Amino acid sequence: MLMSHSATKFAANDEWGKVWRNVFGVAKMNQSLSILTGASAGATEAFVVVPFELVKIRLQDKAQAAKYNGLLDAVKKIVIQEGPLTLYQGLESTMWRHVLWNAGYFGCIFQVKALLPASKDKKGQVLNDLASGAVGGTVGTILNTPMDVVKSRIQNSPKIKGQVPKYNWAWGAIGTVAKEEGFGALYKGFLPKVLRLGPGGGILLVVFTGMMDFFRTLRGDQV
Repeated sequence: MLMSHSATKFAANDEWGKVWRNVFGVAKMNQSLSILTGASAGATEAFVVVPFELVKIRLQDKAQAAKYNGLLDAVKKIVIQEGPLTLYQGLESTMWRHVLWNAGYFGCIFQVKALLPASKDKKGQVLNDLASGAVGGTVGTILNTPMDVVKSRIQNSPKIKGQVPKYNWAWGAIGTVAKEEGFGALYKGFLPKVLRLGPGGGILLVVFTGMMDFFRTLRGDQV
């Protein structure tokens, strides 16, 4: 699941990079385009992952997990009892979560790499990727954690006919949580998340770069 998310993230970022360079008539990426491209990739990624996220959250919630007998049963019951569109409940908040993380991640990678000394060998490239990816992962996590918190609440709210859910849309839910529980509640679970996604962002970039270099070598391109 993680690998499919990562593949979607980098593939979408690569394709959107081509689109925006053509739109703005530039040959190379710059800071602004890196942020815009990352945000566009995040929106694309959200469409792919939101049904999986919703089912995962339902299965992990102790109050609701007893309703379902595994993954397929959860999908079946959600579709039958709440309608197929329920699988995309929380799309808006999921989109904001991925837009903010990817914009921060890819935007920071571009800026940090520009500030670091150019790598002269493979080891230097790996170290630069680790550093820039870790900074990007940390900044992305700072930006998107509030959306992650409200996304879980939105997706964990069963659809009841005739009732408006307490957590209905992302920015409104952020206001509700901050008002009722304090601003700190929006960063619940931040520390373990940033400890995972900060270094993980660096490792992710190293792995992706290594894979791309490998495929270029297979094609006979100069790495």
